[in-house]
Amino acid sequence: MTAHTYPLDVAAIKELLPHREPFLMLDKVISCTPHESVTAIKNVTANEPHFAGHFPGNPVLPGVLIIEAMAQAGGVLSHISNGDLNPRPLYFLARVEDARFRRPVVPGEQLRIQVHADKVKRGMWWYRCEAMVGKHVVASATIICAPGGD
Repeated sequence: MTAHTYPLDVAAIKELLPHREPFLMLDKVISCTPHESVTAIKNVTANEPHFAGHFPGNPVLPGVLIIEAMAQAGGVLSHISNGDLNPRPLYFLARVEDARFRRPVVPGEQLRIQVHADKVKRGMWWYRCEAMVGKHVVASATIICAPGGD
């Protein structure tokens, strides 16, 4: 099994996930306890392409991208927990439950994403997720990801 040294940078995250710019939503993985939890960072920058239309003059990070960042952090947790499987499973977002958005996230802020594995059944992962700016929870959801392919 590959040993990881934290924090993981973007290059290390790209070894774990298939996502690439502009859809890679994680900038750093601060910590990971396999089969339990992961904490990741997304820096929200003004030059992200979606801000041109969401919303002109009042940029707000789309909630679906916060959900995607949570799912990607969950993918990191799943891949680190699975070790060096070859081929590495490709996980797809299967369901989002109880998503709550408490306040807008704007350029210049940093999302701290915390994901806890609730259960794994038949290769599917149930994650309990929160995204925070500072000490404030800005979004939360339960996310289910399933291995795909074939």
